[in-house]
Amino acid sequence: MNATTFAPQRFDAFLRLTRLNKPIGIFLVVWPMLWALWLAADGFPDLWVLCVFVLGAVLMRSAGCVINDFADRKIDGHVKRTKARPLATGEVSPREALILFAVLCLLSFGLVLTLNGLTIAMAFVGAVLAVLYPFTKRVTHWPQMFLGAAFGWAVPMAFAAQANGVPGGGWTLFIATLIWALVYDTFYAMVDRDDDLKIGVKSTAILWGRYDRAVIGLCQFVFFALLMVVGLQFGLGVLYYLGLLGGAAMALYHQWLARNRDRDACFRVFMQHNVLGGVIFAGIVADLALR
Repeated sequence: MNATTFAPQRFDAFLRLTRLNKPIGIFLVVWPMLWALWLAADGFPDLWVLCVFVLGAVLMRSAGCVINDFADRKIDGHVKRTKARPLATGEVSPREALILFAVLCLLSFGLVLTLNGLTIAMAFVGAVLAVLYPFTKRVTHWPQMFLGAAFGWAVPMAFAAQANGVPGGGWTLFIATLIWALVYDTFYAMVDRDDDLKIGVKSTAILWGRYDRAVIGLCQFVFFALLMVVGLQFGLGVLYYLGLLGGAAMALYHQWLARNRDRDACFRVFMQHNVLGGVIFAGIVADLALR
């Protein structure tokens, strides 16, 4: 990496490479992680654990964006939404991207080393999932499932860090988070479907074709059903279920908004999942605080 890598005129390119200028992905990692931390602690979690996980989420989501763009550097230029990414335009070299990815991963792992042994061991699984996901879209129509596993792995890790173990309800929440990612990332893939078909990139949006909204609707139903099971497993009350009701109303609105499969509408639906995650978190916090 040359001496001018972090010169002010190149800062914007690295900011865009890590997507720190577009924090939606951070929120989609952080919300399930916060659900898990509050449930594991039965209220407000340990402050240091909370700080480690929030900072770690920012670092690892940024690392995931870097390795994703490295994997896609030869195809991003052919997709309308991604053709201006720094690796596609040559603003950042592949070597610089790999160095940045390694630095972000090392910083994140340094944070994890302050936690217990179980969490440290589970961090290796999370790292493998983060590296694996970007390459799955070339070999399977289910990259959204791998993204869900990569994003959702913060859930069992949060239980491990806060409670030194992952109960059955923690694994239920992990599966729910995976299904949630399948929903919002399929909406996201619907934005790129025409371009992806031309260049041979696979996705659930392509696999499901004209049945995409129907299958998404089924996944939405499973997601909220699993969250109801989580509520039973952790003994949550009415405020939690009111939060789920609010989230379910949003899911119905998302189906209506994407009814014509318009690119901009599908992208709006994807972005609004940040709010949906926050609504569910608010229900958890309120229910545990007012017990």
